[in-house]
Amino acid sequence: MREKFLKASTHVHGCIKLPGSKSITNRILLMSSLGSGTTKIINPLRSEDTDQMINALVKLGVKINESNKNSDAKNDPFIEIKGASHNFPNKNTKLFLGNSGTTFRPLTAVLAMMKGNYYLSGIERMHERPIKDLVNALEQMGSDIQYEKIQGYPPITIKNSLIKFSKPIQIKGDISSQYLTALLVAGPISKDDFTIEIIGDLISKPYINITLKLLEKFNIFYENKNWRSFTLKKDSVYQNPNEILVEGDASSASYFFAAAALAGSIEIQGINQDSIQGDLKFLDIIAKMGAEVEYKSNSIQVSKAKSLKGLEIDCIEIPDAAMTLAIMAVFADNPTKLKNIGSWRVKETDRILAMENELTKLGVQVSSTQDSITIFPQKDLNDNVSISTYNDHRIAMCFSLFCLRNLNITILDPSCVNKTYPDYFKDLESVIG
Repeated sequence: MREKFLKASTHVHGCIKLPGSKSITNRILLMSSLGSGTTKIINPLRSEDTDQMINALVKLGVKINESNKNSDAKNDPFIEIKGASHNFPNKNTKLFLGNSGTTFRPLTAVLAMMKGNYYLSGIERMHERPIKDLVNALEQMGSDIQYEKIQGYPPITIKNSLIKFSKPIQIKGDISSQYLTALLVAGPISKDDFTIEIIGDLISKPYINITLKLLEKFNIFYENKNWRSFTLKKDSVYQNPNEILVEGDASSASYFFAAAALAGSIEIQGINQDSIQGDLKFLDIIAKMGAEVEYKSNSIQVSKAKSLKGLEIDCIEIPDAAMTLAIMAVFADNPTKLKNIGSWRVKETDRILAMENELTKLGVQVSSTQDSITIFPQKDLNDNVSISTYNDHRIAMCFSLFCLRNLNITILDPSCVNKTYPDYFKDLESVIG
C-alpha cells in the first residue's frame, strides 16, 4: 500500500489492546539467547524490528520456536528460546539488520565479545546512523572493529580479538541510550569484573532503567552509581527465567492517549501504572496540558481535554513519545516548546526536520534549533494534505492524528509502521466514531 487515506473525523471511542513493547521484546530476545535454559516469552511484539533480531539470532545458531499467533485467539502468542550460555554457535556470520537500532547496537557489543568474525549491515539509513561512540568503547576492551564504508558508521566488520578489562570502559551518554544498553547486555559475557563509566550527561534514563530491570530477571545485577557508572561483579551469568511477559508498548500507546485527549475517550489495555517503561511519563505531561487520565488495574483510560495548554517541556526522558506532543501542541492555547530532543536527529530520519516540514505543509508555524522545536497553535489548517513519512514509523503514526480534527489526511508509505506496529491503522480506525 503506497498511501493511506484517513477521512476527516471528530470523535474517538473504544478500547485498544496494545501490541508488546518493542524495547522490551528485543531486549528479552537477546538476553534469553545468551542465558542458560529455555525461556517462554509471552506476548512478544512481532514487527520488522523484532523480526530482525529473531532472524539474526537464528543465523547465529540460537534455537527459537514460535507459536502460531493466529491458531488460538484465546491465548497470547509466545516465543521459546533455548539460551546459548554466553556463546553463540556460529562464529562466522553476515547479518543484515534493516534499520533496527535496537538490534544493531546491542548485537555489535555482544558479538564484539564472542570471539568470532561478523559482518553487520543494514539499509542505507542505518548506514547514516552513527555508531562510533559504541565502537570506541568496545575498542577500549580490545575489540577489533572495522568500518567498511564511512568512518564512524555501519556497515562494520567485527574480528576475533582478545578482550581484556584492565580499566573501566568509558562511553558518551548524550548521543543514544542504545550504546549503554548494548554494553550492559554484553557485560556478563566477560565473566570478569566489568565497569562502565558515563562521559557527559546520560539521556533517556528510563530506557536504561528498562534494561536494568530486565537484566535482573535474568540474574544480572549492576551497581548503578547515580547514573555515572555501572559495575558488574565477576562471574555474573545469565540465567533464563521459565517465562516472561512482555508489557504493552507505551510508546505506541502515546498515539491513542493523544487521540483520546483530542477527540473522545479510549481505554488502553495491556499496560498500567506499574509499567517499567518511562514513556508513561507522557501521561503526566498530557494531564498538565488538560487531558483526563484514569489508571486501572490492567489498563489506562484517557478522555478529551476541555482545552489544551501550551507548555515548555523537557523531553530528555521520553524522546519517542515526545513526537506525539508536537501534534497535540498544534491545538493548544499557547505555543509549546519541546526541548532536549537532539536525539531525534539520529533516529530513523532527522525527526526535527521531518516534523517541521510536515507541520508546515498543514499551515502550522514552527521554529527549531539543533535540539528543540517550538510549535505555534493554528486553528485554520490546510485540508487534504499528503504527509511524507521518510520511512519513519513514528512520523506516520503522529500525523495520522490530524484526521481527528476534521481534516482529510493521506499518509504516504504507510507500511513504514510495520517497524513497530503493523496493525496501527486498523486499530486507529476501530476507535474512530
